[in-house]
Amino acid sequence: MKRCEQVVTVRLVETQDHWSTLSDVWRKGWSPLRIVVVGLAGGFIAGKLEVPGKVNGARWLQMVGSVSNLFASAQAAFATAMAAQAAATADDAAEEAADASEQAQATASASTARPAPAAQSTAEPEVREPRPAEAATELSER
Repeated sequence: MKRCEQVVTVRLVETQDHWSTLSDVWRKGWSPLRIVVVGLAGGFIAGKLEVPGKVNGARWLQMVGSVSNLFASAQAAFATAMAAQAAATADDAAEEAADASEQAQATASASTARPAPAAQSTAEPEVREPRPAEAATELSER
């Protein structure tokens, strides 16, 4: 079971690395000239495919907008998942650090703790004030 969790963790890290690489390459690949060329080509194809009543310019723009929103929401969902994973990893690291700190403190206190020397019989007893119940009993006995 532990090995399966480790494999999933490794695959998740690899996926995050590949996704960030793809993101960077995708963004760098879209130069202004390429955007203009793709826009012109898309417009030309939309114009040639325009069949009266079936695919008009407004529907074409609506489809492009829908696909764009789909990609944007998918990217946002992926970013949310990565943020949740990072938060979980940070929580795990904090718990491990707290456990290690507690163990270190326990070890330090165990190594520095020494038994107290035996009390001497000639020492004076500790003077303390009587508790309320003792004081009341003492007064009633007088």
